[in-house]
Amino acid sequence: MTASTTRRTTAASSRIAAVGAIAVAGALLLTGCGDQTKSKDGGSSSAATSKAPLFSKLPKAIQDKGVIKVGSDIAYAPVEFKDKDGKTAGIDPDLADAMGKQLGVKFQFENGTFDTLVTGLRAKRYDMAMSAMTDTKDRQNGVDSETKKKVGEGADFVDYFTAGVSIYTAKGKDQGIKTWDDLCGKKIVVQRGTVSEDLAKKQSEKCGDKGKISIEAFDTDQQAQTRLRSGGADAGSSDFPVAAYAVKTSGGGKDFQIVGEQVEAAPYGIAVAKDNSQLRDALKEALDAIIKSGDYDKVVAKWGVEAGAVKEAKINGGV
Repeated sequence: MTASTTRRTTAASSRIAAVGAIAVAGALLLTGCGDQTKSKDGGSSSAATSKAPLFSKLPKAIQDKGVIKVGSDIAYAPVEFKDKDGKTAGIDPDLADAMGKQLGVKFQFENGTFDTLVTGLRAKRYDMAMSAMTDTKDRQNGVDSETKKKVGEGADFVDYFTAGVSIYTAKGKDQGIKTWDDLCGKKIVVQRGTVSEDLAKKQSEKCGDKGKISIEAFDTDQQAQTRLRSGGADAGSSDFPVAAYAVKTSGGGKDFQIVGEQVEAAPYGIAVAKDNSQLRDALKEALDAIIKSGDYDKVVAKWGVEAGAVKEAKINGGV
C-alpha cells in the first residue's frame, strides 16, 4: 500500500505499466481473505540455524527465537493474501521465505490492519512490517502525510520493489474517468492509510466548482472492492499490481476495469523500528544476497511482476 510520493517520470510510467501487463497475465484465482484475525502461519519453511550464511548478523534475541515476527495486512493479493488452504501466500511471503534461508530463521506473518502496522513495531508486536508499504520520508519521520504533523517515531525501510497507483471502475462504466481530476463530484472507495486515500483527499481540495470527491475508506482493499462491485461508488483505487489482479480475477474478469495511467511510482519497503538497526541491516544483506543468487528474480517471475524488480536493496530510499 503506497503512501504519497512525487509523481513518476515518463520512464517510470512505462516501467510500471509493464508491471501491470505482466501481473494481469500471470494472476492467479482470487481468494477471500479479508478477515483481520491473527494468522500464525509462517512465510518461510527454513528453521533457525547458525549454519545459514547471515545468521550471525541477526540480533541475539531473534537468533534465540529463530523467528522474525512480520506485521502484514494479509488481504492484498497478489502481494500477500490467504490461499485456498488458508495459508499466507504472495510476493512478500515468497521473498521472506528466500531471505529466511539466508538468515536461518522463519518469517512468521501476522495479520493486522494496514494503518496499525508501524505502531505495532513501536509496541513490539512485530519485529518488522512487510505489506506493500511505500517507503516515504513522512513514514520514515513519523509524520502524518495529510497534516504534516509529527505523530510517531517513524521507521526505517529496506526497499525491495517498485509499484505505482491506479484507478479502476466497474467494467463498462468508467463515466469518463481517466484521471484524478475526473473524480471531482464523484465517489471513490479506497483502503484506509494508503496513497489512494491521500491522493483522493489532495485532489478533492483542488476540485473547486466541480465538487469535492466523496471518499469512503475501508480497513482492507477487498472491502473497498466489494463496495464498488455492489454499485456503492463510482471508482476505486489501489496499487497497480493489486488493481490489475482484481481486474483479472474478480467475477472472472467481468467486474472491473483499470482507467487512465498510473501515478506515484515509488519503492515498497520493509519497515523496521528506528532502534532496531541491526535487524534492518541484516535484512538488507539478506535481500542483496537473494538478488545476487537469482532467488529474488524467481519470485518476481513467479508472480509476473518482473518490471517492478530492483537491482539492489536500499535503506530509506523513498522521498
